[in-house]
Amino acid sequence: MPMDYIKRILVIVDPTAAGHPSIDKAALLAEKFNARLELFVCDTKAAREMRLSSHLRSKPDAPLPTNLKGELESLAAPLRERGLDVTTETVCAEPLHVGLIDRIRHTSADLVVKDTHHHSLAQRTFLTNTDWQLIRACPVPLLLTKGAPWAETPRIVAAVDPGHVNDKPKILDHWIIEHASLIAQRLHGELHVAHVYLPLAIIGVATTVNQIVAAAAPEELALEEKNRRELVSSLVAEYDVPPKNIHLELGGPGQMLPLAAERINADVMTMGAIARSGLKRIFVGSTAEDVLEKLPCDALIVKPPQFGEHVAL
Repeated sequence: MPMDYIKRILVIVDPTAAGHPSIDKAALLAEKFNARLELFVCDTKAAREMRLSSHLRSKPDAPLPTNLKGELESLAAPLRERGLDVTTETVCAEPLHVGLIDRIRHTSADLVVKDTHHHSLAQRTFLTNTDWQLIRACPVPLLLTKGAPWAETPRIVAAVDPGHVNDKPKILDHWIIEHASLIAQRLHGELHVAHVYLPLAIIGVATTVNQIVAAAAPEELALEEKNRRELVSSLVAEYDVPPKNIHLELGGPGQMLPLAAERINADVMTMGAIARSGLKRIFVGSTAEDVLEKLPCDALIVKPPQFGEHVAL
């Protein structure tokens, strides 16, 4: 199903943050897709304590503002003036990610947009951070945004892995390109495709790119690149991607995808997530978890059909 069906966008608003780049980007997408917006706050004990601490430092003699609904309405007002259909909602829930997933399912959102921030190693390792919980359990496409605004002609990159080294569903690469392509079209941007690979003949022989190059004969590397380019070109044939917008990277995805995003000057990197039945973790395409940490741009996480059926909270 193409991303053209996006009619409802849920924006997760952090009540402890001073700025909300996610709202600006979601509003632009809502304009381009003629979609409804919901600005949503899930309040928690930890968020209330953070707001109280910040308030006591900045305005110790003033009462603590408690009207989150009113704050959301003030964020919604200028969007409505632009002609957007915007609703607001607040709930209290513990833990945070459960309240967020419940709201996503209740509203039948087609796209979820959330600001993201750098996480500590401990949070990444134990997946306690809300972003990772959403990546694992959000049943619809999830756009994790950073502070930098999109370029006037944004570059949307589809990270694909034809060959399905990690046993991901064949449809997922098509899903990734479909989403990236439509975003690029609606934003009048450029569609790029990136594929990171290790030469099959020497996987296990070398552990770094330099060792790979040293271990492989030039003709082996040339043949592998030719085969990979043919695979990617076949995959994107119906999307009219110029050859110069197809990027092959030799190495591991944890290192090379962020570098590719930097070289391409990407605004959004689109990647796939797959669930393993019976496991609480997810695999983001063929990538390691630290890809998202190192990306210099926003990330759109796309799920295959029936993703939510395989993951329980």
